[in-house]
Amino acid sequence: MKPSRYDPIAAALEEDIGQGDITTDFFVPETLHATGRLIAREKAIVAGTEATAEVFRQVDSSIDTQIIRHDGDEIAAGDVIIEVRGLARSILKAERVALNFLQRLCGIATLARQFVDAVGNSPVKILDTRKTTPGLRTLEKAAVLAGGGGNHRFGLYDMVLVKDNHLATLEGLSSLADRITQLRQERPNIRVEVEADDLEQVRAFVEIQGIDVILLDNMTPAQIREAVALRKDNIEFEASGGITLKNVSRIAATGVDYVSVGSLTHAARAIDIGLEMTHVPG
Repeated sequence: MKPSRYDPIAAALEEDIGQGDITTDFFVPETLHATGRLIAREKAIVAGTEATAEVFRQVDSSIDTQIIRHDGDEIAAGDVIIEVRGLARSILKAERVALNFLQRLCGIATLARQFVDAVGNSPVKILDTRKTTPGLRTLEKAAVLAGGGGNHRFGLYDMVLVKDNHLATLEGLSSLADRITQLRQERPNIRVEVEADDLEQVRAFVEIQGIDVILLDNMTPAQIREAVALRKDNIEFEASGGITLKNVSRIAATGVDYVSVGSLTHAARAIDIGLEMTHVPG
């Protein structure tokens, strides 16, 4: 199955506006023009500005949209992120969907930046996962980048990650090694990662040719350090499972190359952002 050309913005507008905005169409003068400013109400990292601007454009292509603060910028309460000018009806119809995208994506970028800051000068790279909102993966992974993090695989089609349930279908390590050898012959440029639940598996995996990364799942810092000490042939190590802002610096200090954090996208808190609108006389 190939990725579809799904448009999350069009889908969100259809979901919200449907057959029309009854309130706006009945209570807002048809020709009234206005200026709307999307304003942060707390400190945050900006993400999703282009998607937010596209919401206004899809509602009404005549809306003039100006991005004031760009993805990756740090903002404080009171900062204007985006300013729009056009028909008041159009701005109001786009308001909620635009804010939904901007608040969520800024929340992801802000949390990603907190994790990046927590590991300080460590060379470890903070990565996201596939634990994203269905249909919003492209936008959410872009928000992680805006926060200074990195992207793990985008989907099932661009990288190999052999997890415990995959291993359970194979007949031992020799079968795994044979499959990796075959994969390397057919897809020589594909990245191969294998999940290890304990040190015994790590010891076995470092002896298998063709593995790029070993994922250390839910291991303690002491176990991770011991696993990294087993490194052979430039194999890289990724720590995952139970990673929080409180323990990520200890995990990073073990010598792993990557730390993947599912909460970047599935548990980020939406940033408080509002739209303040003033009408333009005439």
